[in-house]
Amino acid sequence: MALRRARAPGWPEYLADRAGRVRYPPLQAYFAAGCPAPDTPIAEAPLVALDIETTGLDPRRHAIVSIGAVPFSLARIPLRQARYWLLKPYRELTATSVTLHHITHQEVENAPDLVEVLPEVLGLLQGRLAVVHYRHIERGFIDAALQHRVGEEMRFPVIDTMSLEARLHRQSPWARLRRWLPVSIRLQASRDRYGLPSYQGHHALVDALATAELLQAQVATRFTPHTPVSALWS
Repeated sequence: MALRRARAPGWPEYLADRAGRVRYPPLQAYFAAGCPAPDTPIAEAPLVALDIETTGLDPRRHAIVSIGAVPFSLARIPLRQARYWLLKPYRELTATSVTLHHITHQEVENAPDLVEVLPEVLGLLQGRLAVVHYRHIERGFIDAALQHRVGEEMRFPVIDTMSLEARLHRQSPWARLRRWLPVSIRLQASRDRYGLPSYQGHHALVDALATAELLQAQVATRFTPHTPVSALWS
Protein backbone atom coordinates (compact mmCIF):
# COMPACT_ATOMS: atom_id res chain seq x y z
CA MET A 1 0.00 0.00 0.00
CA ALA A 2 1.49 3.34 -1.06
CA LEU A 3 2.09 5.89 1.65
CA ARG A 4 0.49 9.28 1.17
CA ARG A 5 2.78 12.25 1.47
CA ALA A 6 1.67 14.67 4.16
CA ARG A 7 0.31 17.95 2.79
CA ALA A 8 2.70 20.81 3.40
CA PRO A 9 1.24 23.53 5.64
CA GLY A 10 -0.20 26.46 3.73
CA TRP A 11 0.00 30.14 4.54
CA PRO A 12 -3.03 30.24 6.88
CA GLU A 13 -1.60 27.37 8.93
CA TYR A 14 1.86 28.90 8.98
CA LEU A 15 0.60 32.29 10.17
CA ALA A 16 -1.56 30.72 12.88
CA ASP A 17 1.39 28.69 14.11
CA ARG A 18 3.68 31.74 14.20
CA ALA A 19 1.11 33.75 16.16
CA GLY A 20 1.65 31.45 19.10
CA ARG A 21 5.44 31.58 18.91
CA VAL A 22 6.42 35.24 18.55
CA ARG A 23 6.91 37.68 21.44
CA TYR A 24 6.81 41.09 19.71
CA PRO A 25 3.15 42.25 20.12
CA PRO A 26 2.68 44.01 16.73
CA LEU A 27 4.06 40.94 14.94
CA GLN A 28 1.92 38.65 17.06
CA ALA A 29 -1.15 40.68 16.06
CA TYR A 30 -0.14 40.46 12.39
CA PHE A 31 0.19 36.68 12.49
CA ALA A 32 -2.99 36.25 14.53
CA ALA A 33 -5.01 38.19 11.93
CA GLY A 34 -4.07 35.55 9.35
CA CYS A 35 -4.61 35.91 5.62
CA PRO A 36 -7.37 35.19 3.10
CA ALA A 37 -8.24 31.51 2.67
CA PRO A 38 -6.55 29.91 -0.36
CA ASP A 39 -9.83 29.61 -2.27
CA THR A 40 -10.73 33.29 -1.81
CA PRO A 41 -11.40 34.91 -5.21
CA ILE A 42 -8.84 37.63 -5.84
CA ALA A 43 -11.67 40.15 -6.28
CA GLU A 44 -12.72 39.56 -2.66
CA ALA A 45 -9.25 39.61 -1.10
CA PRO A 46 -8.08 42.65 0.90
CA LEU A 47 -4.80 43.72 -0.69
CA VAL A 48 -1.97 46.10 0.08
CA ALA A 49 0.71 47.02 -2.43
CA LEU A 50 4.09 47.27 -0.75
CA ASP A 51 7.40 48.71 -1.90
CA ILE A 52 10.64 49.50 -0.09
CA GLU A 53 13.78 51.40 -1.03
CA THR A 54 17.06 50.23 0.47
CA THR A 55 20.74 51.08 0.79
CA GLY A 56 21.61 48.11 -1.46
CA LEU A 57 20.39 44.73 -2.63
CA ASP A 58 21.70 42.40 0.09
CA PRO A 59 19.49 42.16 3.22
CA ARG A 60 22.50 40.95 5.21
CA ARG A 61 24.56 44.09 4.47
CA HIS A 62 22.01 46.78 3.62
CA ALA A 63 18.94 48.34 5.24
CA ILE A 64 15.54 49.86 4.48
CA VAL A 65 15.41 53.60 3.72
CA SER A 66 11.72 54.05 2.91
CA ILE A 67 8.47 52.10 2.78
CA GLY A 68 5.38 52.76 0.68
CA ALA A 69 2.08 50.96 1.21
CA VAL A 70 -1.20 51.31 -0.70
CA PRO A 71 -4.26 49.33 0.48
CA PHE A 72 -6.47 48.48 -2.50
CA SER A 73 -8.81 46.01 -4.17
CA LEU A 74 -9.33 44.98 -7.77
CA ALA A 75 -12.13 47.55 -7.98
CA ARG A 76 -10.45 50.64 -6.55
CA ILE A 77 -7.32 52.22 -5.08
CA PRO A 78 -8.28 54.63 -2.25
CA LEU A 79 -5.21 56.86 -2.28
CA ARG A 80 -6.18 58.59 0.97
CA GLN A 81 -5.27 55.33 2.75
CA ALA A 82 -1.78 55.21 1.22
CA ARG A 83 1.15 55.59 3.60
CA TYR A 84 4.81 56.50 3.21
CA TRP A 85 7.60 56.22 5.78
CA LEU A 86 11.08 57.73 5.39
CA LEU A 87 13.52 55.98 7.75
CA LYS A 88 16.99 56.45 9.14
CA PRO A 89 18.68 53.21 8.03
CA TYR A 90 20.71 51.30 10.60
CA ARG A 91 23.36 50.83 7.91
CA GLU A 92 24.94 53.70 5.98
CA LEU A 93 23.54 55.03 2.74
CA THR A 94 25.73 54.25 -0.25
CA ALA A 95 26.53 56.53 -3.16
CA THR A 96 24.80 54.06 -5.48
CA SER A 97 21.60 54.01 -3.45
CA VAL A 98 21.47 57.81 -3.20
CA THR A 99 21.83 58.05 -6.98
CA LEU A 100 19.05 55.49 -7.45
CA HIS A 101 16.32 56.69 -5.07
CA HIS A 102 17.57 60.28 -4.41
CA ILE A 103 17.19 59.97 -0.63
CA THR A 104 20.15 61.82 0.89
CA HIS A 105 22.01 61.67 4.20
CA GLN A 106 20.48 65.01 5.19
CA GLU A 107 16.94 63.74 4.59
CA VAL A 108 17.35 60.65 6.77
CA GLU A 109 19.35 62.34 9.55
CA ASN A 110 16.26 63.09 11.66
CA ALA A 111 14.02 60.35 10.26
CA PRO A 112 12.65 57.70 12.65
CA ASP A 113 14.24 54.31 13.14
CA LEU A 114 12.36 51.38 11.65
CA VAL A 115 11.40 50.09 15.09
CA GLU A 116 9.43 53.31 15.71
CA VAL A 117 7.15 52.74 12.71
CA LEU A 118 6.94 48.94 12.78
CA PRO A 119 3.63 48.85 14.72
CA GLU A 120 2.04 51.10 12.08
CA VAL A 121 3.53 49.20 9.14
CA LEU A 122 2.51 45.81 10.52
CA GLY A 123 -0.93 47.18 11.37
CA LEU A 124 -1.46 48.20 7.75
CA LEU A 125 -0.36 44.76 6.53
CA GLN A 126 -2.54 42.99 9.09
CA GLY A 127 -5.25 40.83 7.52
CA ARG A 128 -4.27 41.88 4.00
CA LEU A 129 -2.43 40.06 1.24
CA ALA A 130 0.74 41.96 0.25
CA VAL A 131 1.36 42.68 -3.44
CA VAL A 132 4.96 43.39 -4.48
CA HIS A 133 7.12 43.50 -7.59
CA TYR A 134 10.00 41.08 -6.85
CA ARG A 135 9.26 39.41 -3.54
CA HIS A 136 12.90 38.74 -2.62
CA ILE A 137 13.41 42.43 -1.85
CA GLU A 138 10.35 43.20 0.27
CA ARG A 139 10.16 39.84 2.02
CA GLY A 140 13.91 39.48 2.44
CA PHE A 141 14.53 42.98 3.81
CA ILE A 142 11.53 43.03 6.14
CA ASP A 143 12.54 39.68 7.59
CA ALA A 144 16.16 40.81 8.04
CA ALA A 145 15.08 44.12 9.58
CA LEU A 146 12.81 42.45 12.11
CA GLN A 147 15.55 40.01 13.08
CA HIS A 148 17.98 42.91 13.51
CA ARG A 149 15.61 45.21 15.41
CA VAL A 150 13.33 42.96 17.50
CA GLY A 151 14.89 39.51 17.21
CA GLU A 152 11.92 37.98 15.35
CA GLU A 153 11.53 36.42 11.91
CA MET A 154 8.75 37.26 9.47
CA ARG A 155 7.70 35.33 6.39
CA PHE A 156 4.41 36.27 4.80
CA PRO A 157 2.39 35.48 1.66
CA VAL A 158 2.72 37.85 -1.27
CA ILE A 159 1.45 38.19 -4.79
CA ASP A 160 4.53 38.98 -6.84
CA THR A 161 3.61 40.86 -10.02
CA MET A 162 7.09 40.26 -11.44
CA SER A 163 6.70 36.51 -10.92
CA LEU A 164 3.25 36.59 -12.56
CA GLU A 165 4.68 38.43 -15.54
CA ALA A 166 7.52 35.93 -15.87
CA ARG A 167 5.05 33.06 -15.65
CA LEU A 168 2.78 34.55 -18.28
CA HIS A 169 5.59 35.06 -20.77
CA ARG A 170 7.00 31.58 -20.24
CA GLN A 171 3.52 30.25 -21.06
CA SER A 172 3.15 32.39 -24.16
CA PRO A 173 2.98 30.31 -27.38
CA TRP A 174 5.44 32.81 -28.87
CA ALA A 175 7.99 32.42 -26.05
CA ARG A 176 10.33 30.10 -27.94
CA LEU A 177 10.20 32.13 -31.11
CA ARG A 178 11.03 35.30 -29.15
CA ARG A 179 14.05 34.02 -27.25
CA TRP A 180 16.25 36.21 -29.36
CA LEU A 181 14.31 39.23 -28.04
CA PRO A 182 14.15 38.97 -24.23
CA VAL A 183 11.03 40.32 -22.55
CA SER A 184 11.75 42.68 -19.67
CA ILE A 185 9.70 42.03 -16.53
CA ARG A 186 10.87 45.14 -14.67
CA LEU A 187 8.06 47.21 -13.22
CA GLN A 188 7.70 49.94 -15.85
CA ALA A 189 8.38 47.57 -18.76
CA SER A 190 5.62 45.30 -17.45
CA ARG A 191 3.26 48.28 -17.09
CA ASP A 192 4.02 49.37 -20.65
CA ARG A 193 2.62 46.11 -22.00
CA TYR A 194 -0.76 46.91 -20.42
CA GLY A 195 -0.84 50.51 -21.58
CA LEU A 196 -0.31 51.90 -18.08
CA PRO A 197 1.29 55.36 -17.71
CA SER A 198 4.95 55.95 -16.93
CA TYR A 199 5.80 56.99 -13.36
CA GLN A 200 9.07 58.18 -11.87
CA GLY A 201 10.57 54.99 -10.42
CA HIS A 202 12.46 54.23 -7.20
CA HIS A 203 10.12 56.10 -4.89
CA ALA A 204 8.52 53.63 -2.48
CA LEU A 205 5.03 55.15 -2.55
CA VAL A 206 4.95 55.68 -6.31
CA ASP A 207 6.23 52.15 -6.95
CA ALA A 208 3.64 50.70 -4.56
CA LEU A 209 0.89 52.48 -6.49
CA ALA A 210 2.41 51.30 -9.78
CA THR A 211 2.43 47.72 -8.49
CA ALA A 212 -1.23 47.91 -7.42
CA GLU A 213 -2.24 49.15 -10.87
CA LEU A 214 -0.15 46.45 -12.53
CA LEU A 215 -1.90 43.66 -10.63
CA GLN A 216 -5.29 45.10 -11.55
CA ALA A 217 -4.24 45.07 -15.22
CA GLN A 218 -2.78 41.55 -15.02
CA VAL A 219 -5.96 40.12 -13.51
CA ALA A 220 -8.18 41.97 -15.98
CA THR A 221 -6.12 40.76 -18.95
CA ARG A 222 -4.70 37.37 -18.00
CA PHE A 223 -6.77 36.03 -15.12
CA THR A 224 -10.32 36.61 -13.83
CA PRO A 225 -11.81 38.17 -10.67
CA HIS A 226 -12.69 34.61 -9.62
CA THR A 227 -9.09 33.38 -9.70
CA PRO A 228 -8.28 32.00 -6.21
CA VAL A 229 -5.52 33.78 -4.37
CA SER A 230 -3.66 30.45 -4.04
CA ALA A 231 -3.10 30.52 -7.82
CA LEU A 232 -1.35 33.87 -7.51
CA TRP A 233 0.47 34.01 -4.20
CA SER A 234 3.98 32.86 -3.36
